[in-house]
Amino acid sequence: MLNDVILAAKGLTKQFKGFVAVNEVDLQVGRGSIHALIGPNGAGKTTCFNLLTKFLQPTRGTITYNGRDITRMQPADIARLGMVRSFQISAVFPHLTALENVRIALQRQRGDSFDFWRSERVLSGFDGRALALLDEVGLAGFATTPAGALSYGRKRALEIATTLALDPEMLLLDEPMAGMGHEDVDRIAGVIQRIAQNRTVLMVEHNLSVVARLAGRITVLARGKVLAEGDYATVSKNPDVIDAYIGAGHG
Repeated sequence: MLNDVILAAKGLTKQFKGFVAVNEVDLQVGRGSIHALIGPNGAGKTTCFNLLTKFLQPTRGTITYNGRDITRMQPADIARLGMVRSFQISAVFPHLTALENVRIALQRQRGDSFDFWRSERVLSGFDGRALALLDEVGLAGFATTPAGALSYGRKRALEIATTLALDPEMLLLDEPMAGMGHEDVDRIAGVIQRIAQNRTVLMVEHNLSVVARLAGRITVLARGKVLAEGDYATVSKNPDVIDAYIGAGHG
């Protein structure tokens, strides 16, 4: 039992037309931790992640965030509570600069979704915070670069910066290393380490070397159930985990 749990699931279950994708999952994420959700292909990681971030409703079970039942809440509502998801596919405005992308996210957080047409003087009021967020994700030197001209890894870093503009207490990352080469993986791993210094991070990730480097606690799913949990040294030596990965051809 973790002393200070920020996100918890109990008996989390999701059925699709009789197929049980997530089966009685119990999960506890400690405040201030980096927690990874891993497992072979078909393990139910994505479904579980979608349940936790409220993009799917569970068949049964409960989810609490900061002690509050969020089981039936919508994604926008939990975002306002401070739990924000960053998507697997990069979502930035390619023709706007990195700075402008973060500025738009900051405007949204303030509630002014449609003030693109405000004067430059008003918009430049966001620049200080936007530049600080770019610096936090290692993009200080790319403020004036159009997002579309950034490398894939830097686009993902920019996407994380726009997510941080919502000032989340907890960040949920869906395969942040997907499609990246070694250099970008190292860059984004460094970004995640930096942003986790004063936030909680839960991530679904296939890259086990990244999980070993970043995650203090790991939950392993297989066939929709929790197979093992603990630090990397513990779960990587677990015979059931080894069997599950080998049996699924690893994913």
